[in-house]
Amino acid sequence: MKTKKTSLLAGGLVALGIVYGDIGTSPLYVMNALINDAGGAQNLTRDYIFGSLSLVFWTLMLMTTIKYVLVALRADNHGEGGIFALYALLRHKVKASWLIVPALIGGAAILADGTLTPAVTVTSAIEGLKGIKIGNQVWVHNQSEVVIVTLLILLILFIIQRFGTSILGKAFGPIMLIWFGFLAVFGIANLVDEPGVLLALSPHYGIELLFSPANKAGIFILGSVFLATTGAEALYSDIGHVGRPSIYLTWPFVCLSLVLNYFGQGAYLLHRIGSFSPTGTGYNPFYQMLPSWVYLFGVVIAALAAIIASQALITGSFTLIEEAIGLKFLPRLKVEHPSLARGQIYISAVNWILCLVTSCVLLYFRTSAHMEAAYGLAITMTMLMTTLLLFHYLQLKTKAGLAWLFAIVYVTIEGIFFISSMTKFVHGGYVTILITLLILLIMVGWYFGNKLRDSFASENEYLNLDNYKTMLAQLSNDDALPLTVSNLVMMTRVNRNHHVKREILYSILDKDLKRAKVYWFITVNTTDEPYTSEYTVDLMGTRNMVNVQLYLGFKMPTKVNLYLRQIVQDLMDQGQIDPQPQAYTTIKGRQVGDFKFVFIKELLSNDNQITGWKRGLINIRIWLQNHTLSPVNFYGLEFSDVITEPVPIVLHRQSPVKLKQRSVPKF
Repeated sequence: MKTKKTSLLAGGLVALGIVYGDIGTSPLYVMNALINDAGGAQNLTRDYIFGSLSLVFWTLMLMTTIKYVLVALRADNHGEGGIFALYALLRHKVKASWLIVPALIGGAAILADGTLTPAVTVTSAIEGLKGIKIGNQVWVHNQSEVVIVTLLILLILFIIQRFGTSILGKAFGPIMLIWFGFLAVFGIANLVDEPGVLLALSPHYGIELLFSPANKAGIFILGSVFLATTGAEALYSDIGHVGRPSIYLTWPFVCLSLVLNYFGQGAYLLHRIGSFSPTGTGYNPFYQMLPSWVYLFGVVIAALAAIIASQALITGSFTLIEEAIGLKFLPRLKVEHPSLARGQIYISAVNWILCLVTSCVLLYFRTSAHMEAAYGLAITMTMLMTTLLLFHYLQLKTKAGLAWLFAIVYVTIEGIFFISSMTKFVHGGYVTILITLLILLIMVGWYFGNKLRDSFASENEYLNLDNYKTMLAQLSNDDALPLTVSNLVMMTRVNRNHHVKREILYSILDKDLKRAKVYWFITVNTTDEPYTSEYTVDLMGTRNMVNVQLYLGFKMPTKVNLYLRQIVQDLMDQGQIDPQPQAYTTIKGRQVGDFKFVFIKELLSNDNQITGWKRGLINIRIWLQNHTLSPVNFYGLEFSDVITEPVPIVLHRQSPVKLKQRSVPKF
């Protein structure tokens, strides 16, 4: 029991370091954004402050606590969370094919909005250093230097991702514990001056503000209020990294710290109403309410928390991308596992694309105020899409009435948030919308391109290897033909009935006749255990055709050539295939012959009747397949003999043109 408690506490510490970075740094910019909506601190009124705090508090309660912590966290798929995991959980249980639409839109939106999160959080923190003396010297003089420092911090953060979230969580956990304690302590310190601000816990203050003349932004103020809960979707996505119990353990502490700090900022502002000079926008009460003796520490710990916020977003992106690959929403990418935990992943391509896009966002917007004006628009779409999926989940788990009540309440709330956030479009929100559309195009092209390809594929696209056993045996023994290689390896999936895609046999027999002693058809399967290293073989009643199924743990290197050499030797020792002695070799007594690995590069043939948008989607799918992860790198064949053959894909052949022989005139 003591060990379990210790383990849970350790998990909670890791959760603090991984899960709460985004939502935990919202006090850096939420009240600042609300002050900007009022036109500056000099325009603040008691009603405006009370209403703003009430809206922030109930947004945290309704959106983060009830929807995500109490409801969504239960909708995990084998321990994994996020919108893609939720869709995967539902797709075989709910007869509603249209659910693919909210899954794709929501996934694309959260990935796009996440490009802004690292930039806005780190910039908000570093701006606190601008003009502040450290010792006798000012280290950050102006906004250009803020941008440079932020850029360097983000670059370092993306570089260390390859070490895994377990190590980072252990390092970041204690820092976030200090951060949330800091938020609570200085929130309470300011609440002492104006304890009456706690009356803003009543929701009627927030409702009144929406219709109050003191609120110049009207309902659109909710676009800024929404910033308090933008990290909730990332929290849901990170279940696989830390586990549900760790989140349940830590959220009450995190939520209390956030609320105390928001109300502390409100108390600070309320205590000084009427004394603010007309300084315009950009007044940040988070820093202003700190005593001078702790100001520098506050900036440093805020910067560290902002870095961790970026970390939470990045790990959530890795999880979402891996889930999207598994659902065939995205093409295959190389996924690495830095630790023995299946949920701990690192995707190099995603890491560096995210780094590039986030850096461009930072250089484009430059200030946190500009980023705040654009931040959160896309994530409102994700939350709406998640609600639609959760509605179907709740229908499976509870009474239909409760599911409908949940859907009506949250579609209404999030619909209002979405409408209020639309003002962000012209202030920079179009950047994340454009990124959302680009990601959506890739996912739609890959997923529906696959669907269209399969729908047009004829029965003749797949051939049965059993029907070609005699032909391949004759080819292997035909001494009149030059021997291409001892072992010809086709990396392809063979189904239970020994069917393979036509282009595999087309490559061997038609494209370029390939004589080999043994023809290998290999499939690599990844298991949920870290160090599985097993295989099965099916010779299909021959001595020269082998169907190999490799079962490799997620931590095992995919070195197909090394594994294949052992399999060849095993089959020789068992007498199932013939020895392959090599007359010319540097290895004495070598019995295993040479290998040639063949990969097929599909190209859509012009000899198709498919036109318009359907042809476009299929072309996107084929282009992505040919320009993402190289199979040579994926299978660890960098130093092997590999050939890649372009093969035309004919899905719906055009009617052949019949030529008529022209008579030649006689002279």
